Amino acid sequence: MSLALARDIIPTMRLFVIALAGGIWLLQQQAVLPGASWLAAIAAGAAVCALLGLALRSRPQELAQATRRFVASALWLAAGVALGFVWAAGFAHLRLADELPAALEGRDIELTGVVAGLPQALERGVRFEFDVERAAAGLPPHISLAWYRGRDEAGDEASPLIPVRAGERWRFTVRLKRPHGNLNPHGFDYEAWLFERGIRATGYVRPQSAERIDARVWQPGYAVEMLREAIRDRFHAALPDAPYAGILIALAIGDQHAIDPGLWQTFARTGITHLMSISGLHVTMLAGLAYALVNWLWRRSARLPLAIPAQQAATVGGFLAALLYCLLAGFAVPAQRTLYMLGVVALARLTTREIAGSRVLALALLLVLLLDPWAVLAAGFWLSFGAVALLFHIGSGRLGPAHWLIEWGRAQWAVTLGMLPALLALFQQFSLVSPLANAVAIPLVSFVVAPLALLGSLPPLDPLLSLAHLLTTWLMVCVDWLAGLPLAIWQQAAPPPWSVLLTLGGGIWLLLPRGFPARWLGLLAFLPLLTVLPPRPAPGAAAIAVLDVGQGLAIHVQTAGHDLLFDAGPAFSADADSGNRIIAPYLRAMGVRGLDALLVSHADKDHEGGAASVLAALPVAILKTSLPFEHALSAQPVPHELCRDGDAWDWDGVRFEMLHPGAEALSRKTNDLSCVLRVTAAGQSMLLTSDIEAVSERALLRQHPAELAAAVMTVPHHGSKTSSTPEFMAAVAARDVVFPVGYRNRFGHPREDVVARYLQSGARLHRTDADGAVRIDLDAAGIGFRHERAERRRYWHAR
Repeated sequence: MSLALARDIIPTMRLFVIALAGGIWLLQQQAVLPGASWLAAIAAGAAVCALLGLALRSRPQELAQATRRFVASALWLAAGVALGFVWAAGFAHLRLADELPAALEGRDIELTGVVAGLPQALERGVRFEFDVERAAAGLPPHISLAWYRGRDEAGDEASPLIPVRAGERWRFTVRLKRPHGNLNPHGFDYEAWLFERGIRATGYVRPQSAERIDARVWQPGYAVEMLREAIRDRFHAALPDAPYAGILIALAIGDQHAIDPGLWQTFARTGITHLMSISGLHVTMLAGLAYALVNWLWRRSARLPLAIPAQQAATVGGFLAALLYCLLAGFAVPAQRTLYMLGVVALARLTTREIAGSRVLALALLLVLLLDPWAVLAAGFWLSFGAVALLFHIGSGRLGPAHWLIEWGRAQWAVTLGMLPALLALFQQFSLVSPLANAVAIPLVSFVVAPLALLGSLPPLDPLLSLAHLLTTWLMVCVDWLAGLPLAIWQQAAPPPWSVLLTLGGGIWLLLPRGFPARWLGLLAFLPLLTVLPPRPAPGAAAIAVLDVGQGLAIHVQTAGHDLLFDAGPAFSADADSGNRIIAPYLRAMGVRGLDALLVSHADKDHEGGAASVLAALPVAILKTSLPFEHALSAQPVPHELCRDGDAWDWDGVRFEMLHPGAEALSRKTNDLSCVLRVTAAGQSMLLTSDIEAVSERALLRQHPAELAAAVMTVPHHGSKTSSTPEFMAAVAARDVVFPVGYRNRFGHPREDVVARYLQSGARLHRTDADGAVRIDLDAAGIGFRHERAERRRYWHAR
């Protein structure tokens, strides 16, 4: 190969890797995987494009140089996209083949296998990943199990939890279901997360039959997990009740679950989330320390440098240290990226070759995607590679190194500016105090706290953990102060994709070296990102979203200028609920900065479980409830008002009417205290029925026989057998009904006879467990329905 051809192919290789990443990303956007014949045709086309591109590169006499390079680059780009698409599709077909058969869902299954990862404590038990060794035919090889403490009728613990540890072999009787998660606009795709981790079924242990077979299964992967768990136990023993012990555990072994959920909110407000787990910076730091130590020790020997030069020995030592740290950390994407980059640099040093930084990054990207094509689904993938690419971008074209303080400031400016569009697109928020917080946290965490945590994991060095915790406590004083500033964080609606791409281009232009003309024009590209707001309904129209919160209810009603939330979904645990996991992020992404009303229909955990989190996340003008005076929400510093039959108001030409509860309902059980709201817009109505049962349905028939008619209705009490009487259904005469239910919920909602009743009435059925969030538009064009699962359908989603 000629030198000129090699110079041509090197930039083509970088473009090819970028195109390969594009093809892999494109495959992950597909609703259905292409078949084998289509994939074979695409692969053949990719091979043809690659060969033609190579032929053009090697025959410069046939075309003008500029034309030849352009056509060859286009062919290589097409080949990269096609090969990336085919590569990812092949992996996807193999993983889909591990699907749990529908016939095995909800049945008792006996299986034997090994606890494959760190067990994570739950409020009433423990969750862990499990590798299946022996089980019924068709069972996926990798599943996620929960083991809950049982309770008897008196509420006392009936089946104590036997400790489960990584690397143990167990025989369980379990009940499984296919992976299923809530799916809402701009929301987290839990099924994608499970799919990327190879978890093809989730379920729980039937504790009566649990039996530990082997205390240790000595395989490399399990041994690493056993070591990680031993280190975690040592940290807990050395730092009992220490408030920030979880941070040290995360820095040492990458267990992010060890960090208190409240701290993650603080880290997000200050922009230091990336530091509180094993990041590329920490891996690089450790590799550098190992390099320096091996280099120093090697030079102390009289014989070793004669056999292997000290620099080469130190290079191998630094890479091995990085590899061990990454394994200890669980091999997350940022750690992988850094390890592969260090591996390329180490190989170049061992072979005495010089290699450009952009090629190092491209090769690392190639390795990550070849080994894990689903990495493109993770936010950390884009943030990790994007940050490093920005640093290479600002370092190119410079005449020489500047003062270290100037270089540091330039890097901070580049990462802050360049990450802004990605952070707003992914999380709809950005820390304004991030540069200051990182200026303090990066050197302290990466060069002091993290090394102390790693050294403290060694048995004789426990006192170092106390020192590391003391330094972390001092750091958190500063971090808490920054997080408490009124303008610590910028939050906004999810920007449209075109504005994100425009801003990325503007940021690259703005960060070009001094001397490029009109760099300031790059700032103009940021304006749409920060100013374009999502559309709202026209006056007289309403947009209603029945959110997918599992077994519970949460409905967002939006008019031209007002927002109402009807119920707030269930609580999942002491720290997690629909409010902080689903509703608040959804409202932020929709551009809702405050609620004009929060209506909590009644005192049931699946309806009011997330209300406190919603009230903490954004301002609420008024809280309407049927809750008793002694309820915890009554103490919230928000104006309160009881919902009563007869209440009515108008917002932007949309009519809201409260039909229940009446004064006589105060003595009934909780469900029959449910607030019932009728929303009328553009001549069409939707009835929000909450959890009313037959008694309340009869009361509504007596008191509001004419007002019950509605084109759309949420099915009372999730479709239970105690609701949806034929008389009530006939009075409402809804053409469309929405069942707000959780997938395979323990209550058996909706009941088959209730579903049949609605089908016989001629109504169209919509279900949040099957359709995800259901959005209903009441406007001049009529009634429109949108299902989140249909709009965001991906090949891994449950059917």
